[in-house]
Formats: sequence, structure tokens, C-alpha cells
Amino acid sequence: MIVAGIGCRRGAGRADVLAAIDEALAAASLTAEAIDLVATAAEKGGEAGIAAAAAELGRPLVLVPAERLQAAGERTVTRSERVVALFAVPSLAEAAALAAAGESSRLIAPRRVAGGATCALATDEAEVTS
Repeated sequence: MIVAGIGCRRGAGRADVLAAIDEALAAASLTAEAIDLVATAAEKGGEAGIAAAAAELGRPLVLVPAERLQAAGERTVTRSERVVALFAVPSLAEAAALAAAGESSRLIAPRRVAGGATCALATDEAEVTS
């Protein structure tokens, strides 16, 4: 399973979110078909750009509660002080991807930025090693 974790500035559009996803996919040498889920913070559930991007990809959008984001936050590899102040995690995109992919997940593409959006990719470690 591969999860695209998304972070964005308020009001970021579908095009920005899709561009961030494309950047992360390119970094991991994957195509959009590899994505199983799109995930973001529950607080970002009202962001139309994220919902529109997930719909265009034909993938479910998972809204991750703050406590699950924070639990995954210690496994992130990049850091934004702005995101720490807002969400108490170093990278919203990375934490969302890791949390939605599961406790044994790992990043396959750290946070990538495009316009007003970020994307990181995570996979379930158990599936990679089995």
C-alpha cells in the first residue's frame, strides 16, 4: 500500500496538490496508479483542493486525527517550523502519509513542495519486506 500524504496552505487548489503529488511520485520513480490512498490532517478536511485531487486520482481521502499525526511525527525526516506551530508535527505531509500507511510504514519519498501544497509518500513496511 502506498499513501500520498498532503499538506497545503489554506485555499490551495487541485492543480497545486496534483503537482506536489507528481513531484513525490517522480522522486520515487512511481506513477499515480501506485497510490492507494490520499491522506491529510482531519483539520484539512475542508480543503477543496485536496478533495478534488483525490477525486481526480480516483482514490479515497483519509482524514487523520491529530493524535495519530503526532504519533507518526517522530518518524518524519523534514521539518517546517510553521507546521510544527500549527500541527505539532515536523511535516504534515510526511506524518499524514506515515499515519495512514500504518505503524510499520516508512517514507519512500519525503516531502516535496509544489506551489502551495506538499506531498510525501509512505508505504507499509510489512508489505515491502514480505
